[in-house]
Amino acid sequence: MSKRVAITFSLGLLLHVLAVVCMFDIYFRSPVVHGMTPYQPLGQPPAKRLVLFVADGLRADKLFELEEEAPFLREIVNTKGAWGLSHTRVPTESRPGHVAMISGFYEDVSAVTTGWKENPVEFDSLFNQSKWTWSWGSPDILPMFSKGHEEHVFVDMYSSEDEDFAKDASFLDTWVFQRVEDFFAKAKEDEALKSRMKDEKVVFFLHLLGID
Repeated sequence: MSKRVAITFSLGLLLHVLAVVCMFDIYFRSPVVHGMTPYQPLGQPPAKRLVLFVADGLRADKLFELEEEAPFLREIVNTKGAWGLSHTRVPTESRPGHVAMISGFYEDVSAVTTGWKENPVEFDSLFNQSKWTWSWGSPDILPMFSKGHEEHVFVDMYSSEDEDFAKDASFLDTWVFQRVEDFFAKAKEDEALKSRMKDEKVVFFLHLLGID
């Protein structure tokens, strides 16, 4: 290899490395901002408690295509409730979508280094700001919102081995509903738990993965 070819090859390699570094520096910055002063809303919230259902994998267009399906939800949408459509970004996986809904920002790109399984940068969420949160569902979703807040964000999860989508996974949702029923039945006998449930800023989160 001549000296001229070697110099050209080295410059080309250097430019490619520089381009890759610039790409990561520009696009792989965490959107999470720390050190901000938290503020409480001035007005009264519309409700003291929030019950959040997430049907993981249920696309809005598929729901609206079937006129005869989900009559209760349709009646709420058409006559009582306020509704809208949220838009996700890639990767369109469960975790980034839940981060956007519950935390109010698109997934931290630095999470790609953990295979989108954990966020290396601590972030705030609706659950963190609640007084009490009880959640039921997948071990892929719930722990990231309770991490560091286990004293008031409680999780009840099935085993990751149960997430076998080679067969009918609807039993995962049945498991969630059964555990919620058991929870409310327990609250009838547990005065301390009943008192917590009657507090303000309480969230009940049901993650339904079986439909995905």
